[in-house]
Parts: sequence; C-alpha cells; structure tokens
Amino acid sequence: MNKEEIYILSAKQISMQQPLDEEWMEHPLYPSEPFVRALNPDFKPYIPPMEARRMGSILKRAIAVSVEALRNSGLVVSTDNAVPSVDAVITGTGYGCIENTELFLDPLCREGENLLKPTCFMQSTHNTIGAQIAIRTGNHGYNMTYAHKHISFESALYDAWLQLRLKKIGTALVGGHDEMTPVFFEILRKGGIFGQGAEVCGEAATAVVLGGGKAVDSKQRLCRLAGMRILSHFDTETLNVALQGLLVGAGHTVDDIDAVLCGVSGNPSSDTLYRSEISRMVGEKPLLRYKHIFGQSFTASGLGFYVAVQCLKRGFIPDFLYVNEKMQLSGAPKCLLLYNRGDGHSCSLILLEA
Repeated sequence: MNKEEIYILSAKQISMQQPLDEEWMEHPLYPSEPFVRALNPDFKPYIPPMEARRMGSILKRAIAVSVEALRNSGLVVSTDNAVPSVDAVITGTGYGCIENTELFLDPLCREGENLLKPTCFMQSTHNTIGAQIAIRTGNHGYNMTYAHKHISFESALYDAWLQLRLKKIGTALVGGHDEMTPVFFEILRKGGIFGQGAEVCGEAATAVVLGGGKAVDSKQRLCRLAGMRILSHFDTETLNVALQGLLVGAGHTVDDIDAVLCGVSGNPSSDTLYRSEISRMVGEKPLLRYKHIFGQSFTASGLGFYVAVQCLKRGFIPDFLYVNEKMQLSGAPKCLLLYNRGDGHSCSLILLEA
C-alpha cells in the first residue's frame, strides 16, 4: 500500500463542555451528576427553525458540528454551496437516534399500532445521521455508517484512513455521534454497562475532517494520523504485537510516544485494566484522561481523538488531563497514543503526531 500521509484538517465537538469551541482547555466544566446531557449551540445558523423542530437532538447536533468542522477545515468553498464538500461522509454511532426510538416505541406500547408518528420511525435508524449530514452539506459521495458499540468511531475512522491511503478519496468527514436519555441511562446503569463507580455519562457529537497529503495545503494541517489498529479480540500478547506493528509502520518507537490518552473514567474495574495494560505496552509514560470532563458514551473515543488533536495543535496539555499530575511533559507534545479498550472484547490504538 502506498503510504499516503493523512492529516487532520479540523475537529469540533458538542458535549457537556461549551459547544463548538475549545474553551474547555482553559475553563473546563466539571459534571456534578452521574448523567449530564450535552450543551446545545444555537442551531439557527445551521438548520432552518421550521425544519429543526422535526429533528431529534442527535441529528441537529450532528449537522451543526459537521458544518462547523467543514467550514473550519480550510477546504475550498464552491460557488453554489457555503459549506466545503468532501469525498466521503463516514459516521460512527453506538445506538443511533435513541430519543426518536423512544418516541416511537413508547406510544407503540401504550396505544398500539394505529396512531404512530412516521417521522419518529424514519429518524430512528442509525444511518439517518449520515444521510442528514450529506443532505445539509450537499454531499453526493461515499456515505457509510458504523454501529459497533464502543469502537464505532474508530471503525468509521479506519474506513476513512484506508480509503485515503489507497487514494480512493482525497478528503473525508468522520463523525462520532451518540445521545443519552434518562431512560436509556438507567437501563445501561442497571446492566452494569455505564455509570459504575464515579463514572459520569454524557452525550457525544464529534466531527473530524481528514485529507490526503497531496490534497491539502500544509497550512491547513493540525496534525498527522500516523496509523491505527483495531482488535476485535485481544490479550497482552496480541496488544503488544499490534502496537509494535503500528509504531514500525509509522516510523516510530515506544520512546517517541510522549503520552497515552485513554478511557479512564472513574469506573474502578476498567480503570485498573487501563493502567495495567498501558504499563505493559509502553512502560512509565504520562497517562491522560478526558472522560471526567466529557463523559462516557459509546462514541466517547471520538471526543478523545478531538482532545488529542487540540493538544497537538496548540502545543500543550492542560494540567487537568493528567491522571498523575507529577508526570507532566516539560515541552510541547509531539506524538500521542490513543488507547480505547471498548467493552473488554475489542480495543483500538491510534497514533497522532504533531
């Protein structure tokens, strides 16, 4: 495979932090409840109000964050469209449009099948998100949705990464979108999936614009996606082999990794595994977290990717991201490893470099 360089051109988020900006790097908002919904921006600049009233929250967030990411990507704007176009729209979502699913199933259980609203059903499917993004941005290219629970965002990112390296596309919009309702949160908490220990659950809407090396100007590049691996089943040996293959393919060694960004969330069982697995992979490296201010969700790893991009772009890591504040970098980060272990059966490794 020809090693086409893949760069991040833009990254935006809507979460429990201030939406569509990086104010969290200076003034983070700390959640005080086990379940916190996202802070919505003003949707009027992105969606006409008459159309927005028929959309669920996840669709409005996905459109807003995607349009904002595209406008900040530095790509050329066509004369007939205010939003730059990309060659592919690839979406990752754990459970899709939960809010609309509940609005459809609740009347079905209470009133039967005679008076159901078709809009809620049509907007409850997973691929509605990617379809709405494409419609709003005037995109007629490749469109794919991945619903792989905890590695949904990584699956979408991997698709884009492969196609960019194969030069089948030149640019791609990759998103990770999930919402959480009070009912859904209680189901997940009682099932032991989320909300365990001090873990805080939230909602995620992340949009990232990627471009091949020759398709973008050097001034547009925030950082480089040096490589990634996804493992459906793993143990210590396969994890170490995957990391070594990732580093060799990117032209790096373990010593080049400045810090590891992982999914430490306040759940004692998973946090212990994160620490032990990372220690065996890379030894004593600064450990970074993000879920304590962005929350846990099925596509929280997309927010982690966004956090790493912003740290590399700005050349510093905020103190509150360090798991151990005594192990801080003395200079600007140059190479960050992202590790997401999913539900324990699958995991992902992503290498980003300044």
